[in-house]
Parts: sequence; C-alpha cells; structure tokens
Amino acid sequence: MIRVLIADDSPLIRAVLRDLLARDQEIQIAGEVGDGRAAVAQTALLKPDLVIMDVMMPEMDGIEAVAEIMARTPTPILMLSANTDPTDSRSAFSAIRLGALDVMAKPAGITSGAFDHLADLLVARVRSLSRIRVMHHFRSSRRNLPPAPVVPEGRRRILAIGASTGGPKAVMQLLKELPATLGAAVLIVQHISDGFAAGFADWLDREVPLPVALAQEGEAPPLGRVLVAPNGTHLTVNGGGRIALRQTPPLHNCRPAVDALFHSLAENGQGAETVGVLLTGMGTDGAAGLKALHGQGAFTVAQDEATCAVFGMPKAAIDRGAVDQVLPLADIAGVVRPLFTT
Repeated sequence: MIRVLIADDSPLIRAVLRDLLARDQEIQIAGEVGDGRAAVAQTALLKPDLVIMDVMMPEMDGIEAVAEIMARTPTPILMLSANTDPTDSRSAFSAIRLGALDVMAKPAGITSGAFDHLADLLVARVRSLSRIRVMHHFRSSRRNLPPAPVVPEGRRRILAIGASTGGPKAVMQLLKELPATLGAAVLIVQHISDGFAAGFADWLDREVPLPVALAQEGEAPPLGRVLVAPNGTHLTVNGGGRIALRQTPPLHNCRPAVDALFHSLAENGQGAETVGVLLTGMGTDGAAGLKALHGQGAFTVAQDEATCAVFGMPKAAIDRGAVDQVLPLADIAGVVRPLFTT
C-alpha cells in the first residue's frame, strides 16, 4: 500500500486529487491538510510514503514546508504548481532545489476525456516517487567524497546530459560547478512534466553560471551556453551540427528522450567531440545512446548509485558497458571540466 499525504489549501483540488488517486487501489490517502505548517506536522506524525504539496499555501508555503520536512523527516515530495508559465513556476523549482523530487501542473478544469489521462499520469508519478529513498542532506555538512579520477586527454566541445527522476536538482548541481567560460556547448534532455521545460530552463538560467535557454530549431549550439530540450519534442543534432527538434515517436515512452540526443550525436560523427553524462532516472533511456556515443569515441560518465535518487538509467548504461567512469554527482564536474578549453 502506498500512503499519500495531500497538502493543498483548496478543498476542491484535494477532492480532485482523491478522485484521481482512487483509480489505483494500492494508493491510500493517509491524510489531508490545508497549509504548509500542518503538512510538516502530519508528515512527521503519519510518515507517508509521499507528500503531494501545493506551492502556494497559507501559514507556511510549500517551499518552506519542503525545507522543514527534508530537515526533520525526509520524505518523497511531489510539488503541484497552478501555473506552468516560466515565471510562475519558479517557486516549484525552488522547492526542488530544497529536496522535492518532481513537479506537476495542478489539475484544473478537467474534462471527462482528460480525467483518465491525468489519473494515469498522476498514479504513475506517485508509484515511482514513493519508492525513492530520500535523506537528510539540506542542513548537514557535505560528506567527504573520494578524490576525482585521473582526467582523460582529448579536446571536446559538446557536453550532452540526460536525466529523469531526481534530475532537475542533479542537473543544477552539476552545472553550478561549471565555469561561465566553459568551452563547450551543453545540451540537456530532462524528462519533465508537460509545460515545465521552459520553467526548468528559466530556473537553471538563474541558478548556474552559464546562460541557459530552450533549444531552438536550426540554431548552432554555441560554446559556453546551455540548451534544454523543449517539452514534447526530441532534441537532436543534425549532420550540419545544428539543432533539429523532431516530432518522431516517443522512445521509452518519452519525448524528449535522452537516446534521441545521444544517438544523433553518434550517428553524425560527433562522438569524439562529445562528453556524455547520464544522471539519475528511472528506466533505461539513454543507455543505448550512450553506448553508441562510447563506440564513436565519446568520453562517457554515469552518476553512481549512492548519489542517485533513482539508479535505473545510469545502471542500464553501466550494464551495457557504455560508461568510462561511474562517479558521485559532486565529482562529475571536476572530471569533465578540464576536457573543454576555456
């Protein structure tokens, strides 16, 4: 049984969430609260498997509540945002920085035709996030990590990063360790809820030294800039070295998919110029593409199990023999940074 605590100040939204989750008999509503302070208290009391948290609430907002929960009783948290506009979704990504695992749009104006689809999405997200182990790590000192391995030689110009569950924060932490003068074009595929890719790019742009934007069709990825895959389209690079946004079928039920980016770089002869990084995520997306890149001379890195929220995608790549080095998240930037001239 998966026990869920719902924290939202709207009785209507709480009722909708109850109805959506009722589609799965293995999900039980452990409790409901209408403000952040009560969410903190009830999380400690009920010890749910997952908290579904609204961003804006009275008494204590969702951001502060996330910080308190992660400091006192670390619990998987799914944030709900009432608006997917990049500016209005900033608070949701601030909550992710503090420890929440993912963000979805708050259900509103659901028609009968959309109800089943939304129920499937929410149930799948609840099932996946509730299994993730979270730890006290936001008010404690940073643990000592092993020294970074010897950096391989070779001039690169593309840093391709793939991530899924737990990825937004991992991507942010990695990019924060890279200088604004990095001599690489950084391409990111992050599995994220529909409507939130622009907000994710906007949040990264404010948090990291490098400028960040959504990828645009036909542009040449510039050195020293980060491009994020838009929602609903595969981010690829064509033979001319330009961005190609594809509406081809999903891979691993994902569009954008990490494999689409990695395969495009390998197929167009850019493997030897690429560093491929596969971060935390559920499933196997990215493993086959990273293997293809590796075979074309790319230097490839996977995040280690200890620092992943979900070890699925990195493990799949490791099992395929696609990875040169398996590293803690905190060590990845130190290894890849010297591969790019500044």
